[in-house]
Amino acid sequence: MARLRSTTPSTRLTRDAARLVALALALHSSGSRVEDRYWEAELANVLLKLMRNHHDGAIDAALEHLSQTHLGGYEVLIEQAETLSESCVIEQDGKRFDVLLLVAPLVAWTRYSIPASEIPTAPAQALREHLQRHVLARDTQVALFPHLASLDQMPRTFCETWDWLQKLGLAALGASYTAPTLNSEPEAFNMLADTRYLVAAIAVPEGQPLFRWQEEPGELGVGRESCLERWIADTTPIFANLLPGCGFEILTPDAYYVSNRDADRRVRPLSVKAAVSWLGAALNIEASKLRAVIAGCGERRIDEYRIGFTQKNQNEVVYGCLWPLYGREDDQPLLDHEPPPIETIDEIANLLKECGVSDIRRLPGILMPEFCEDCGAPYFPNPNGEMVHAELPEDAETAPAHFH
Repeated sequence: MARLRSTTPSTRLTRDAARLVALALALHSSGSRVEDRYWEAELANVLLKLMRNHHDGAIDAALEHLSQTHLGGYEVLIEQAETLSESCVIEQDGKRFDVLLLVAPLVAWTRYSIPASEIPTAPAQALREHLQRHVLARDTQVALFPHLASLDQMPRTFCETWDWLQKLGLAALGASYTAPTLNSEPEAFNMLADTRYLVAAIAVPEGQPLFRWQEEPGELGVGRESCLERWIADTTPIFANLLPGCGFEILTPDAYYVSNRDADRRVRPLSVKAAVSWLGAALNIEASKLRAVIAGCGERRIDEYRIGFTQKNQNEVVYGCLWPLYGREDDQPLLDHEPPPIETIDEIANLLKECGVSDIRRLPGILMPEFCEDCGAPYFPNPNGEMVHAELPEDAETAPAHFH
């Protein structure tokens, strides 16, 4: 998922959760591709039953259990749950079609407020045509969700993602369907840098290519890069009209989960840079007059870092940034010429220093990821180690507002 779930595990797993754990461990221990296929089919039977019945609790409980007891089994289960909730085979008029839930992400930044709104008919049709021309395989059937959605409006569970896949998949095949419903979005926490998503389902006859780069891989596998270049060239004017007052970066349209994670990774440093720049203007001070407080947040491990900004010699948090983590990001094989990766908290601190913030506090331990019960906004750490609501002083310029 684009953001990690947090669950409170029960002391005893339900039958379905225990079955998922057993199957994930069996698949992890498999010694051949033939055996893999058997366990994958068994896992699919249980996961799809739970998704059809909207029983996310069993999936989350199994993942929570494995995250504490067997990371290899956890990775197996989350990979299978993601695959089955973002892709499927749908039979229509006696033919079988591979269907994939796809997102085309944008990373946007502004000094105002980033829109998340319905896309009018004409630009929606143009985006659909460019998607088919530059990104998707020939004759791919597409259903575009006509809304530029924020992450908080997107599906939050595997079951919700599977529901969007089924509904938009039927739409792509021209069958009757019910449109997906956007989740409500917190209104109290306007972010200066954030992601926006164009969502679609694509369908092709079973076993056929989904993407243009599968048909035209190009020399040395550069087909994906060529597709992105053409997609950017033709869609930039459309997105500029949909995101007034914003700068943005257009990323490669791809499968739901991988695109979510890629976009969220890209937005993290931008959110910090945008915050420092905007606070300097709003408070009429230099970046060197700001203090940043960094805290690792989670229930049992650090799932995200939260950065609270204060003025020097003050404890009131005036703004905050989120830096979510996605598994073992730094545990990647290195090439001979590559230096070892630095710790995430060092990466954040170095970025703040580049922005001109020299007073940086790192809080020890792990804090709970608290939210405001009234408005849903995340709390951020102050220098005393407390998680508090971010509030601009009364004499500051107003919080990010819509661009007019």
